[in-house]
Amino acid sequence: MRQCLTAPDGGYYTTNRDGRDQFGKRGDFVTSPEISQVFGELLGLWLTAEWHIQGRKKYGVEIIEVGPGRGTLMDDILRSISNFKPLASSVENIYLVEASPSLRAAQKELLCGDSPFEEVPIGHRSISKYAGLPITWCEDIRFVPSKPEKTPFIFAHEFFDALPIHAFQSVPPSKTSPHTLTNPTDQISLNAPSPEASKPQWRELLVLPVAPSSLITTTSQSKEPKADFQLSLAKASNPSSLLLPAQSQRYKALLPTSGAVIEISPESRSYAAEFARRIGGSTTANPSRSSALPPAPHKSEPSGAALIVDYGPSSTVPTSSFRGIRSHQLVSPFTSPGEVDLSADVDFTALAEAALGVSEKVEVHGPVEQADFLGQMGIHDRANQLIRALDKKGGAGSGADVSRSSGVEERKTIIRGAVERLISRLPGRGMGTLYKVLAIVPERGGRKPVGFGGDF
Repeated sequence: MRQCLTAPDGGYYTTNRDGRDQFGKRGDFVTSPEISQVFGELLGLWLTAEWHIQGRKKYGVEIIEVGPGRGTLMDDILRSISNFKPLASSVENIYLVEASPSLRAAQKELLCGDSPFEEVPIGHRSISKYAGLPITWCEDIRFVPSKPEKTPFIFAHEFFDALPIHAFQSVPPSKTSPHTLTNPTDQISLNAPSPEASKPQWRELLVLPVAPSSLITTTSQSKEPKADFQLSLAKASNPSSLLLPAQSQRYKALLPTSGAVIEISPESRSYAAEFARRIGGSTTANPSRSSALPPAPHKSEPSGAALIVDYGPSSTVPTSSFRGIRSHQLVSPFTSPGEVDLSADVDFTALAEAALGVSEKVEVHGPVEQADFLGQMGIHDRANQLIRALDKKGGAGSGADVSRSSGVEERKTIIRGAVERLISRLPGRGMGTLYKVLAIVPERGGRKPVGFGGDF
């Protein structure tokens, strides 16, 4: 997944293919911020509410977004919080974690316009069109400075679903054991079967090239392109299958079920732990944290928050969810490497475990369905405000959802349709239920954040 999506040469997000955009109707998928400006404005409102609950800090606030896409979400967030002058004046830095040069250029154009784009030791830097706030681009969150006195507000929208996964399948105990073990130089006699052979085992599902013979064209007239790769069950345990499923009792409980498939994303756990560390400080050793990172500084008072919006099951372990997306259709993830978006369901419970495991000074709330979160944040009230503005200005009001050339009634219909799409509960494909929202906030006795059952 990492190679296909972010390889410097030929990666899906890092290669500009004849100016083709991955996002929008002409691309491969549409995200919530692209559907309606209301989505990003409500996330900005959520940030404002958390800042208020945490004492309205006057300085040291940072806004971080990982995987910012075209910059649409951050643009809506910054426009939203610019209406709250005390909050806007407390923001010292904005950091965008982006590996794609072409997407960085699109983000800079949207957020900063003609402001200079200069190289700095940790990436690139420019000045936003909102209150002259500085924006710094980094290729990895490891390069974003982490200081205990700062208050980071972190956003991850459709970020975790693109992080690499490992897939494992449970195999039953072996009925027979080989009498010899063959290696490149000789054969070793086995006097007794391995003790592990009498127990169920996790075996990794590996991505291997398709054998050339299976690529020969037959009389079939299928329009589907032939797969370049395929999943193959490992013939024996490997370090990943021995270590990763042992991280959680949830995986262990599925091991006795022969044929069960689980998906684990170590990088996702590491990011969630990093979010929690920046908010609450590290109170325990974090095995998922890279040794290449500096030691976590002591944070005397937890502050900040993280909001994660993505798709996946609320509590169960993701299974067999690896998919390809092209031109708004599901396709095989093993065809056309680098030209197809790849994703897998997010394990929200694993993210919560990782966050709580690294810091005792944070709480995790959710996941809740996107429809419930946006409903509590006032999505209908905001849509009605936009509609009233159209009536008042005779259709000349601003808004990112529609063009000015549309008729007033048509624009109202588009606004209502965009909101309905964000909160739709249609079985199997409604964004309101498909997408979930999870929050990491400072420990405060279980008081629920706004959008998760809490009050403003």
